[in-house]
Amino acid sequence: MMTSLFMVFDPSSSILALPFNWLSTFMGLLFIPLVFWASPSRWLMAWSKIMSILHGELKSLLTQSHAGVTLIFVSLFSLIVFNNSLGLLPYIFTSSSHLVMTLALSLPIWVTLMVFGWFKHTQHMFAHLVPQSTPSILMPFMVIIETISNVIRPFTLAVRLAANMIAGHLLVTLLSQTGPSILSNAVMIILISSQILLFLLETAVAVIQSYVFTVLSTLYTGEIN
Repeated sequence: MMTSLFMVFDPSSSILALPFNWLSTFMGLLFIPLVFWASPSRWLMAWSKIMSILHGELKSLLTQSHAGVTLIFVSLFSLIVFNNSLGLLPYIFTSSSHLVMTLALSLPIWVTLMVFGWFKHTQHMFAHLVPQSTPSILMPFMVIIETISNVIRPFTLAVRLAANMIAGHLLVTLLSQTGPSILSNAVMIILISSQILLFLLETAVAVIQSYVFTVLSTLYTGEIN
């Protein structure tokens, strides 16, 4: 019996006190070796085309071209969209709905960018704290505001992804729990139709939030260069 609506998002499967829910995050590694020996399929060619388009878009967001940077963010997009989509399947733990997972993705990126920016582009980082054409009297306040907005970036990335994933799943859970108490066939048809539409919406959200997380991370990288 659930004592809280959010219990459905808590890891629960374990053997000998070892939680197995987080293993779904690494299930994608089982499919990667297929690329090296399986013959090209329509799915593989379509995915390669999507990754190529995404690579071109992320490369255009960077002010300078650095080899390997877009590869990192394309891989990040693949990881997030895989975990988001995997959470739509029944009885599979949605790891991207937890701040532990999303912070583990956003915080290392932000720390790396800050360390690299302040050591390699110190003058540019100081100049970024005060926008151009700012009056002298407002400069101290702008430094405080820009510093706060810069510090909360990894948390906004993590909360945005987790909140969007948990909101849709929570709504699906609430609607599904009302099914056994419905006696009217017409209401049941409406409920099933709404569940199908909500599932399609969650599928779109899984892809869109992965793209938003990746693009924002790329934009933050472009500000350092």
